[in-house]
Amino acid sequence: MPTDVHQHIWPPGLIELLRSRTTAPYLDAWTLHLAGEPPYAVDPADHDPEARTRLAATDGLDLALVSLSSPLGIEYLPPAEADPLLTAFHDGALALPAPFAVWASPCLTAPDPEAVERELRRGCVGLQLPATALLDATGWAHCAPLLDVLTGHGKPLFVHPGAAPPADDTPPWWPALVPYVQQLHASWFAFRAFGRPRHPTLRVCFAALAGLAPLHGERLAARGGGRGEIDFDVFYETSSYGTRAVDALVRAVGIDVVVNGSDRPYAPPVVPDLGADAAVHALCTVNPARLLHGRS
Repeated sequence: MPTDVHQHIWPPGLIELLRSRTTAPYLDAWTLHLAGEPPYAVDPADHDPEARTRLAATDGLDLALVSLSSPLGIEYLPPAEADPLLTAFHDGALALPAPFAVWASPCLTAPDPEAVERELRRGCVGLQLPATALLDATGWAHCAPLLDVLTGHGKPLFVHPGAAPPADDTPPWWPALVPYVQQLHASWFAFRAFGRPRHPTLRVCFAALAGLAPLHGERLAARGGGRGEIDFDVFYETSSYGTRAVDALVRAVGIDVVVNGSDRPYAPPVVPDLGADAAVHALCTVNPARLLHGRS
């Protein structure tokens, strides 16, 4: 089952609510306004279910996992603002046709384990959290009740970049290359230090190769952090990276924990040239199945 673990589609109900807002995040027609990024012109076709279904077929996918765009910052809105947006996302995304499936998203200003339970029972494949929620021990402790529900269902966690902080005089690519990468890098080390001891059976997937954090293993060992064995329940999604970065990560953690992801519609899929069809099969089929369903 060829799988893309990382795509985004905004259902019509979510688009309508974003257009009704006057503070970030909001849509003005098809222009997205966020607190930490320049205005972004959205292509309507990117969120057209029929067009995206055809595109998934062209990509040869049997499964495409849709998640909320965490850089919108919806998870950090007050519950009265966040809950209608999250409901619109979940209702609309769960109604998408095959091959789409859905990562659930929570409100983090008032975490509600029962809400996560409800979305998992409705069919969500797991839970997505913004990396900004998981940067340190406090963040992992704050999210622990949600992760306990997740492990109770045997479902995985997807760690996605969160909102970028406001910044002046930076180029348009800055959020994706600086704060997003820094967030993923920090959340990966925080998981190693604080998340894994608290959640020993949790399967976790970090977007964008965890900001290449595993490549710092030699420095970690040199500074007394140890290298340890590879955690085969921690996965690395490939979006926006190509052969060189994926090959480097495979050398650090092995092929068995790298999974295919594109970040459509914000980046096209890239199939890295790792020298063997078996490697591509692992990234696109075998490893995503183990992420979703466990080692069995």
